Amino acid sequence: MSDSRTDADELSGDAGKRRHRAAERNTPGRGITPAERPIEPAAPEEFGLVQVWWGDGKGKTTAALGMGARAVGHGYRVHMLQFMKGGADSVEAVRGEYNAIAALPGFSYENTGHYGWHGMADGSAEADHERNAQAGLERARELVDAAGERTLDEPIDPESPPEDGVHLLILDEIIYAANRDLIDPEDVRDLVGRKPAGLELVLTGGHEEPSYLHDLADLITEVAKVKHPIDAGQRARKGTEY
Repeated sequence: MSDSRTDADELSGDAGKRRHRAAERNTPGRGITPAERPIEPAAPEEFGLVQVWWGDGKGKTTAALGMGARAVGHGYRVHMLQFMKGGADSVEAVRGEYNAIAALPGFSYENTGHYGWHGMADGSAEADHERNAQAGLERARELVDAAGERTLDEPIDPESPPEDGVHLLILDEIIYAANRDLIDPEDVRDLVGRKPAGLELVLTGGHEEPSYLHDLADLITEVAKVKHPIDAGQRARKGTEY
């Protein structure tokens, strides 16, 4: 004999509602689509790791930019220093990410490397590559030390310069510069070693594994190429590569 209460529940739809409520309890966010909120200056509670993104695949800088956007969405202060973003004549000087960063409160950037690509027949002088890479390294030291002088468990004015400290520092293509012997890998290790405890540091670039960072990094991701349109002659495309 069937249970009269169960039958009644099925007829009324109560059982289905109970199952739906149970599913919500076991779903992150209780199955509710979150709404955006105004961005207010805030401080991260668990920052302080060292991340390394390297490999011959596309997406290392893109991943770092995504983390930066996510961080500023929570009100944290982010800065990106680019070492090697030059490139072919098909790439415009102003990239899409620069315009997007300028529109995000608390996200800033600077570039020490709009000078072509090292080792390429693009008309750029090799001495310029090394000089600019060394300048980028010195600037990175300044930014890391500035963060060390800041209380990073407190909000930072999104309009303040990076010299006043940041919560997340992206050093884009620094590993590429080290792979090319434009800067010494030991200097990269020293940079990581002088990082204050609360600063999240993201290092990207290079096709050669940065084994010299294995003992210092908390996260190492290899971005591997399986297939890339550049191998078929596709030039960099506006909106995807720059």
